[in-house]
Amino acid sequence: MSQSHSFDKSYLEDGKGFKSWFFTHDHKRLGVMYLWAIGIFFVLAAIASFLIRFEHLTPGQTIVDAQTYNVLFTLHGAVMVFLFIVPGVAASFGNFLIPLMIGARDVIFPKLNLYSFWIYCAGAIIFLIALAAPADTGWTFYTPYSIDTGANVILVTFGVFVLGFSSILTGINFIVSIHKLRAPGLTWDRLPLFCWAAYATSLLQVLATPVVGITLLLLIGERYFGLGFFDPAKGGDPVLFQHFFWFYSHPAVYIMILPAMGIISEVIPVFSRKPIFGYKAIAYSSLAIALISFLVWGHHMFVSGQSKLINIIFSVITFAVAVPTAIKVFNWLWTMYKGSIELSAAMLYSLAFIFLFTIGGLTGLFLGALAADVHLHDTYFVVAHMHYVMIGGTVFGLFSAIHFWYPKMWGKMFDEFKAKIAFVLIFIGFNVVFFPQFILGTLGMPRRYFNYSPEFTTLHQISTYGTWILGIGFIIMLYALLKPISDKAEANPYESASLEWSMPSPPPTLNFEKIPTLTASTYDYGTKLEQEA
Repeated sequence: MSQSHSFDKSYLEDGKGFKSWFFTHDHKRLGVMYLWAIGIFFVLAAIASFLIRFEHLTPGQTIVDAQTYNVLFTLHGAVMVFLFIVPGVAASFGNFLIPLMIGARDVIFPKLNLYSFWIYCAGAIIFLIALAAPADTGWTFYTPYSIDTGANVILVTFGVFVLGFSSILTGINFIVSIHKLRAPGLTWDRLPLFCWAAYATSLLQVLATPVVGITLLLLIGERYFGLGFFDPAKGGDPVLFQHFFWFYSHPAVYIMILPAMGIISEVIPVFSRKPIFGYKAIAYSSLAIALISFLVWGHHMFVSGQSKLINIIFSVITFAVAVPTAIKVFNWLWTMYKGSIELSAAMLYSLAFIFLFTIGGLTGLFLGALAADVHLHDTYFVVAHMHYVMIGGTVFGLFSAIHFWYPKMWGKMFDEFKAKIAFVLIFIGFNVVFFPQFILGTLGMPRRYFNYSPEFTTLHQISTYGTWILGIGFIIMLYALLKPISDKAEANPYESASLEWSMPSPPPTLNFEKIPTLTASTYDYGTKLEQEA
């Protein structure tokens, strides 16, 4: 392919058919394929969650028996975490945007990027075949049940093990690309905040993922060869599995949320018509969150029997992680202060992110407090908290990104009015589903139970009705995005100052005909770029 040919056509037009996509080295196409893949898995996990909530419409059996409920619970949690949220924003928009934002023509290892996607597909296939067996352990695969159950735990955990390689390779690619491929003038204190967030996320992927990989290999060895790591009957310790699992899985929470925070940092300045407030504080807080996330895994295990002293230490560190998170929230709010705010669909999802994630974060402080956690542990309060963080945070951030960069990705414009209607339904539906679960948990309703006492019926029914509102909102949003109102988008319809908006929509295959030179921060308005001679 000649360079001139690569600028005659957009990346969407430069080759047709399955082969041109599945064997591409183009970071943009890989980002789009990741986006479609995680979208499919999101729908699959959402269907499982709707069935779970429908089952809870009444006490006892409503539509499925207890064993099927356990399978649906495992399917929802495992697919949502390992196939959707963990790769989610980082793999899709990270691939699409990072080279565009740093002024590069691709990531530094294009072939490795392709292999990462193939590994993701292979892990997903193994994972789904295993879940069809089916598995009933829940997404945490807790021992000793995961050792003793007749479900196909080995194949499920092997699928997760394979998926881990995709995360590690993607993280390495992003770290090296940001270090080595930045355009002239793009210093670290001018780097887009989404890139800072992706950089911190990549560090977590590279450092934390091997831990869960080794843990799952030990679990496979336990089942195959009877090794005594986690089985108390053989002298093992099931709590050791929890330590290993949460040492990865708590950083994984920030693998999910940090890229979404980066998105919010990009969207809010554009629709407030103001430069970001506290750029360095937001950038460095991403690294601080990544660091502290490795030190708080024990707060998942306050009732596991670990020492009182270590419980106190983990509790204090858990409260500390609120500081860099609060820095981001207050800087976002101050960016909007006295700004000329435009309530586009992307901005609405960003505002909802701040509101919902703040609720998720503040309720996490209750779970970080030792006395409160004893009562709230393994109740629906934890379910509500987790979903306010993961869905109210990560998914709303993803939806903001989809709407914000839609013109850049597809070269089309969607119907803002329909998108806003969808937002209202999704926002209302989400809160109707999950806010009652805080009350359920406070009243003592345990999570993961198939049945429940009659006194919890009303709150369960309200939560179930919320899923219907949420589902309608998702359908309207999908319709608005799949039925654009214009087939020609401007290069920069939002008048953003960021580098990716300086090229046509959709971008050409090699992105930049001439590598740009930055003369000012991407968050300043006015003339930003001088093309190299």
